[in-house]
Amino acid sequence: MAKAEKYQPLDSEIEFLDSVTNGKYDRQIVTGLKKFVEEKVPEDMLSFYSKEELDDLLKLKDTPQDVESRMPVKMTRHYFDLAKNSIPIQVLVKASPLETFDLDGAADPGKQMDYSPVEGLIHKYELGLIYVASTCSAHCRFCYREELIAKKEVERPDGTIAPKGLAQISEIVTYIRQHNKEVAENGGKHPVSGREVLREILLSGGDPLVLGNKNIAQWLSALAEAGIENIRIGTKELSFYPDRFDDTFMDMLDSFHVSYPGVNLRIMIHFNHPDEFLAKDENGQYSSDPEGGLLWVESTKRAIQRLRSRNWINIDNQAPIINGINNDPDALRIQQRELKRNGVENHYYFCGRDIIGHKAFNVPIEEAWRILNESQKGLSGVETHARLSITHYKGKTEVVAVTNDPLPGIKGAENGLVIMKLLRGAADAPDRGKVTMLGRNPEAIWFSGYNDRVIYDEAGLFTQTYD
Repeated sequence: MAKAEKYQPLDSEIEFLDSVTNGKYDRQIVTGLKKFVEEKVPEDMLSFYSKEELDDLLKLKDTPQDVESRMPVKMTRHYFDLAKNSIPIQVLVKASPLETFDLDGAADPGKQMDYSPVEGLIHKYELGLIYVASTCSAHCRFCYREELIAKKEVERPDGTIAPKGLAQISEIVTYIRQHNKEVAENGGKHPVSGREVLREILLSGGDPLVLGNKNIAQWLSALAEAGIENIRIGTKELSFYPDRFDDTFMDMLDSFHVSYPGVNLRIMIHFNHPDEFLAKDENGQYSSDPEGGLLWVESTKRAIQRLRSRNWINIDNQAPIINGINNDPDALRIQQRELKRNGVENHYYFCGRDIIGHKAFNVPIEEAWRILNESQKGLSGVETHARLSITHYKGKTEVVAVTNDPLPGIKGAENGLVIMKLLRGAADAPDRGKVTMLGRNPEAIWFSGYNDRVIYDEAGLFTQTYD
C-alpha cells in the first residue's frame, strides 16, 4: 500500500494547533493473559481470574479457539476498580472460553468494506466514519470492531485480502472535497452514488481518545477546513479512563470552538451498564445523591460536567444489549434515567452484530426488544428517546415492535409479528421508513433466524437469505 502524502495544514489550522498541549495520563493498563498467569499484575488484581479460569483459557492457546486471537485482553486500573464490585463489568472485560465455542460470524461485519472508497473511511448516508485508532484503553469482549482491534485480514471488494488500515488526513480531506465538489456540480446529488454533501464525520476506531490531544486536534481542524459541519467523537473513555477529560483536552476543544465556531461537536459515549458510572456503597448498592438522583463515580461525574458546561457540545450514549452484561430491564431503566438527568441523550440500543463469535454475546432480537421496552416503563417521554437498532447490510434498521397475539388470516403470523423499519439506507436514503414484517422466532439472534418467516418485505431486507 502506497504511503499517503503528508497533509499540509493551512495557516488557520497551524494557529489552532500551536495552542494545543498533550496531556499526561497514567491509565495503568494491563495487557494480555500472560501477565495474570505469571502473576505480573498488581497484587489486588491477582484474583481477577481464578486458577481454573486461566487454565481453561491456556488450553485454548495457539488453537483455532484461542480467545486472545479473537480479541486481545486489555484493562485499565479504573475499570478494574469498577469490575471488582460488578459481575456485569467483569463479563464485559474478562476473556472466556465461551467466546470461541462457536466462531460463526462475518469477517467484515456490516460489509463495511463495500462502502470504503478510501482506506480507513466508511462512507454511508451523509455520514463518514473514519478509523483513526486501532485500539482502546480496554477491550470489550463483544467489540463490534474485533476484526480491526485484532488486526485480522478481511477480503475487499476487489478480491485483495489485508487487515483494515487507518485513515490518513490527506486522503480523507481530498476525498471529502472531491465528493462535495461533484455533488455541487450535479445539483446537490452525487452523479454516481446519488448521495448528498458529506457534512458529518465520526472519528472512531478503536477509540480516538487513546490519541494525544495534538493528533485529535489535527483531525478536527483538517475536517473543519474541508467543510465538515458536524464532527462526532466515538469513545468509551468515560468508562475506561474518565480522567482523560482533563484540562488539556477541554482546553483543546475550547480552542477549536473559538477557531471554528460553526462546527458542532458531538461526543458519542458508550456506557453499557450503570455500574460503569454510578458509585456503590459497602453493600454493593447505589447511593442516593442528596441533590437528586444517584451518586456517580466522582471522576466520571467531573468529566460529564466539563462536557456539559460547553453548550456547543452534545453528548449521546449508545450501546448494544449483550448477554450477561445489560440484558436487564431494571439496569437499563436506571441507566436511561440517570444519563438523561445528567445531560446525556439516550441515542440507540443495539441488537448484537454478526461479529466472529457473536453467538456468545447476542441476546435474541425479540428478547432485546422486550428488555428495552420493559426498561422504558416508568420513564418519562424525554428519558425514552433510545430506539432498538440492528445493523442490516442495507442500512440501520429499527426493531419497531414485537406482537404477542396471532394475527388471524395472515399466514406466518400465528405466533405474532416482528416489525422492522429501515432508518437509513447505507448507500442512499430513498427507502427510509419502509417496513418488513416477520413471523416471530424467539431464538433468532440475527436476520438468518427469519429467513423462512418473511411475511412482508417492503424494505427489501430479505432480498437474499442470510447465513
